[in-house]
Amino acid sequence: MTTREVADYLRIKERRVYELVRQRAIPCSRVTGKWLFPRALVDQWVVANLEGERPAREPAPPVIAGSHDPLLEWAAKESGCGLALLPGGSLDGLQRLADGAARVAGLHLFDPDSGGFNVPAVRKRAALPDAVLLEWAWRRQGLVLPAGNPDGVAGLADLARLKLPVARRQAESGSGLLLSHLLGEAGLGEGDLVFVEETARSEMDLGLAILEGRGRAGFAVEAVARTLKLDFVPLMWERFDLLMGRRDYFEPSVQALMGFARSDDFAVRARRLGGYDIAGLGTVHDNAP
Repeated sequence: MTTREVADYLRIKERRVYELVRQRAIPCSRVTGKWLFPRALVDQWVVANLEGERPAREPAPPVIAGSHDPLLEWAAKESGCGLALLPGGSLDGLQRLADGAARVAGLHLFDPDSGGFNVPAVRKRAALPDAVLLEWAWRRQGLVLPAGNPDGVAGLADLARLKLPVARRQAESGSGLLLSHLLGEAGLGEGDLVFVEETARSEMDLGLAILEGRGRAGFAVEAVARTLKLDFVPLMWERFDLLMGRRDYFEPSVQALMGFARSDDFAVRARRLGGYDIAGLGTVHDNAP
């Protein structure tokens, strides 16, 4: 926001904004001689300067929303942590966490500008001022194909050339967004592919669509292909993270899940599923101020 915009936003005079800048009391930066005020940081500044007793936050329900991950689904069940999975896509998970409708959100949101994952998307959400972003695993994403790859698919260009029916995830899922990016890098658009009408709500649902013949290709993690004994063409590695409030990290349910994820049984399962690298599990990639 500009000086005038932030003044209107805060309902103060521009002169007062300049006073706050001189006092270094408001987050801002100077670009080509002009003061700019990131809205997300201004929102956090407002919250940090609240006076009086803050209303108690209702505890979030024991739900892991956001993107689906086969290893996470298995660990949630085996650990007995009591967290239920509600897969609906990474962007949906961000919104549910911000609304207090979930305790944890699973994310794999690629940022084309930085080449990284999740951090830029999280920092844009002003409604998540106390969030911590923890690494779950790196996963190999690619094309899931019928066993034996009867169509001879080697990459995305073949899907367009052969006009194969492609199973897809919902648009707000990390997989859906990543597929759109990879298509662009290949000089293709979503209009170049023939998508089936039904939308898969999870990685496993997409794999089942291929297994049952409702699609000839789809974009999902390697673990799905190996579990269902389907063919797989790898395209890239991605980082899957868990986002939660700092206080929620210390909830017994989350501690039970993360503790189990450091066990030998978990490591064995990750190897058997395939396409996972869990060396960085628990690494903090973002810790909101």
